[in-house]
Order: sequence, then structure tokens, then C-alpha cells
Amino acid sequence: MKDDEILILIQYRIKQAEESLEDAKALLDGGRSPRSIINRSYYAMFYAVLALLQKIGKVPHKHSGAISLFDTEYVLKDLFPKELSKDLHDIFNLRQVSDYQVIETVTSEDAETALKRSEGFVEAIRKHLMPKDKQ
Repeated sequence: MKDDEILILIQYRIKQAEESLEDAKALLDGGRSPRSIINRSYYAMFYAVLALLQKIGKVPHKHSGAISLFDTEYVLKDLFPKELSKDLHDIFNLRQVSDYQVIETVTSEDAETALKRSEGFVEAIRKHLMPKDKQ
């Protein structure tokens, strides 16, 4: 794949991440379900990771693969702090609970925290990927 094609894909994934964050904020501001806010917050992080992995030509087929590649290709190589990995793992697990567990519930506080952590995560990846003149 050509460099300009890769850049287009990276920009597309970052845009998806930013749109997901905007959706999560609108849901929070509108008093909507914590489950939906967590879902959009997680997907913002997931799309940002896909943008990052696109840069190195790795395209995972599963969410767990994307998370694992983020850890091995970026966190373990000290390109991103371990706190960002923890954020990604925590919000992924929270989304699993909120989307698939019948017994456990998530709270508005969980959703608000997920959104804040997601915003920091996406911003860190965006800064890493996008030159200042294209931000």
C-alpha cells in the first residue's frame, strides 16, 4: 500500500475516533444510557488503535488482536505509557460487561469516567500520528 493511501486510512480512523467521542459526549449531555456512552467511548479508542496499527501495516481481525498489538508494538516498546494500555483494557472490559452481561450493570459514573479516559487516549494517539500542521 502506498504512503498516501496509508495516510488516508489513518485520517479516516482518527475521524471515526473523534466522531465516536462526539457521540459519547452528546449521549452523556443528553442523559442517555451509560451503556451507550461506554460503547461509543470504547469504539473511539478502538478506532484510534486501528489508525496506529495501520501505520505499521498491521490489521487485526478481532478487538483482542488490536489490543494485543497495541501493547506489543507500542506500550512494551515504550512509545506509549502503560497507563494508556490500562485505560484500553479497562474500557474494553467495561464495554464487554455493559454490552453482554445481563446481571452486572454499569453506572453513569462508569460512563463519565470511560469518556474521560477515552478522550485522553484518543488525543495521545492523534498527537503521535498526525503532524501538527494536519491536526
